[in-house]
Amino acid sequence: MFYYNYGDLPYLLDMKIDEHLFRAITQYWNPAYSCFTFEKVDLVPTVEEYLVL
Repeated sequence: MFYYNYGDLPYLLDMKIDEHLFRAITQYWNPAYSCFTFEKVDLVPTVEEYLVL
């Protein structure tokens, strides 16, 4: 029943996260456009990458 409701969520809770990498990534995240912005360059997933998600 739990797996049916939450799927693989417990596995995500056990993942190790690189704190420095996470902080660096969040500095470049642009929530208004849902993309990463590096100076004048926007980095977004391609249509093919969206299909995999």
